[in-house]
Amino acid sequence: MVARPFPFSIKLPLLVSLILVSAIAAAIFGAARVDALQAILKPMNPLLGDTVSVWIVTDKTTKTPPKVSMNNKQFPAFAMSSNRWRAFIPTTPLDKAGERQVLVTGDGLKQTLPMRLGDREFPTQSIWINDSGGGSEPTDYEWDKVSAFKKLVTPQKFWNGAFLRPNDGEITTGFGVQRYYNGVFADDYYHRGVDYAGGYGSPVVAPAAGYIRLVGTVAQGFLLHGNTIGLDHGQGVESIFLHLSKIYVKEGDFVTAGQTIGAIGATGAVTGPHLHWGLYVNGEAIDPVAWRYEGVE
Repeated sequence: MVARPFPFSIKLPLLVSLILVSAIAAAIFGAARVDALQAILKPMNPLLGDTVSVWIVTDKTTKTPPKVSMNNKQFPAFAMSSNRWRAFIPTTPLDKAGERQVLVTGDGLKQTLPMRLGDREFPTQSIWINDSGGGSEPTDYEWDKVSAFKKLVTPQKFWNGAFLRPNDGEITTGFGVQRYYNGVFADDYYHRGVDYAGGYGSPVVAPAAGYIRLVGTVAQGFLLHGNTIGLDHGQGVESIFLHLSKIYVKEGDFVTAGQTIGAIGATGAVTGPHLHWGLYVNGEAIDPVAWRYEGVE
């Protein structure tokens, strides 16, 4: 039996054509599906208290933001350009260190980003307080006003670059400090800001631009926080300033970075004159260090 030669003159061109068509189709459709939604985390290995930026790039302009979620909680994403989006995920000292999964969905596509939340040690303090001066518990009015302020999510972004120091005084208590109150450890507590021991009456300036959305006074029932200013920087980022002696702004005012908005005092539940500055992201008090020295976008 004689083997018949393979008709290369007919089969080879057809085979090459099919391979090329398949490769081109795979390149076009495969790349479109892969590149249609790309997301990254910054920082990639955050520590407790860090703010995590989720940057998302899409292959087409759309007004519908992608969805960003972690542990079944969704975080708003905002357009930074025609096809670039950014969401913030806050972490706190009350979170548990370990592996997380950040889910990003949009345009029918899904991307899962692994995130390892690193542990971090925070110092402890012992505080002894009594009922003289300000109260140790907020009034209902005070609690409702402050809680509503922290939930604000304004679509516009008002800050630009690193935040300024709100007072020149020495830092006496940093972010995340845990406390014993009258000898009892506060399980669900961490110091939700930074304390500056500037002199009584020394100026408090806006660390970044934004709108004044909260002004509260002792006379109105702000017995825990004392005289208070809430500043909305936009996109779920807010500053709160406590224990003031003077307030130079009113609700609805727009202020610029470095503008004097108040003065240090000793109102509310305090042991002496100081400024408490808290920085909140999507309702959670986060460590402002990165915001102050690097800038978070």
